[in-house]
Amino acid sequence: MVNCSPAEVEIAVGALKGKRHFITRISLKPTDTQLPFKFQRRQLPLRPCFAMTINKAQGQTLKCVGLDLTQHVFIHGMLYVALFRTGSKGDIHFIAPNRITQNVVYTEVLEMAS
Repeated sequence: MVNCSPAEVEIAVGALKGKRHFITRISLKPTDTQLPFKFQRRQLPLRPCFAMTINKAQGQTLKCVGLDLTQHVFIHGMLYVALFRTGSKGDIHFIAPNRITQNVVYTEVLEMAS
C-alpha cells in the first residue's frame, strides 16, 4: 500500500499497475446470545499471505506453493527447488503463459564453475 487510507489500495503489478482500488469493509456481529455485551467489528476481507523467493524456499517444507512463472526461471536448479517444496503436486499452483515456462541454463556459467 502506498499512502492510502486503510480501505484504499494501489495495485503494484500487472495491467492495472498504479490504479487505486477500494476494498469494502465487512461489518461482523457475533450471533452468540450468551455474551453479556454486544459488539461489532469492521474488517477488510483480505486473506493474509506470505511470500518468499525461490532461494529462501530452499530446504523449506511448505503446505502450499504458488509460483509466478510469467518470467523465466533463470538459475539452474531453481525451478526444481520451487516445485519440490510440497509433498503433493496438488499443492502447487502456478501462473504461466500457455502453462509453459523455460528453465534457462547459462552453460558459460556452468563451465566456469567446473
